[in-house]
Amino acid sequence: MSDREKPKSLEESVEAALIDADLFVKYKVPQRAIERLQEAVAHHPRSITLREKLREVAFSYGHKDEAARQCLTLVTLYIARENFESAHERLLEAKHIDPRINIAPGLEAIRRARRPDLQPQASASAPPAAVERRPITFAGDLSTVSIFDAVQVIENSRLTGALSIESVERQGRVLFNDGRIVDAECGPAQGTLAFRLIVEITSGAFDFEKAANEFPVRIQALSNTNLILDTLRQLDEEKHGSDE
Repeated sequence: MSDREKPKSLEESVEAALIDADLFVKYKVPQRAIERLQEAVAHHPRSITLREKLREVAFSYGHKDEAARQCLTLVTLYIARENFESAHERLLEAKHIDPRINIAPGLEAIRRARRPDLQPQASASAPPAAVERRPITFAGDLSTVSIFDAVQVIENSRLTGALSIESVERQGRVLFNDGRIVDAECGPAQGTLAFRLIVEITSGAFDFEKAANEFPVRIQALSNTNLILDTLRQLDEEKHGSDE
């Protein structure tokens, strides 16, 4: 078999696709660049280099759906490599590109990877009768619907009110103004500390009750996603600190 007929290695195949994509961009045919990269990704779906290039070109030339799709896939690949900082960046970018995207599965994946000790467990019992009697908007079980899913629904619906969480270990509330997290309460703790304690809850029940008036702002963050990712990072650092 001649050198020309030998199958290309992964590195050679990736490099060839990157060179072709750069040439297509240089000659003002970005759609061809995207198609070339998509073809290469289909053959090498776990190549972060290819997906990063496809994300970059797609975003630069207005293909936002493709860029967001690549961001979400990259989150999974980065988590598998325990590169949580890059996973955070791509998750934030996906949300920035399309605020309608549900990033709750990505947040839950990061939580599970960073803190495997915080795994969802089936609730031992149904919510107390007192909770059921309140005029709640929606409710669920944290073993099947994560707190991140609940936050996503509240944010997308731009609701003002309180998300109450109750488990065997602790109880707490996350307060929202127009879909943005502005405060949290968990026992005597308030603000970001309380929110950190609430994020650790993976079993029990939750419900959301709308409020007529906005709450005072104790938590100030760029976005709910930034707040959650920063909190997950702090939980991971605390866990490693205690282990050491």
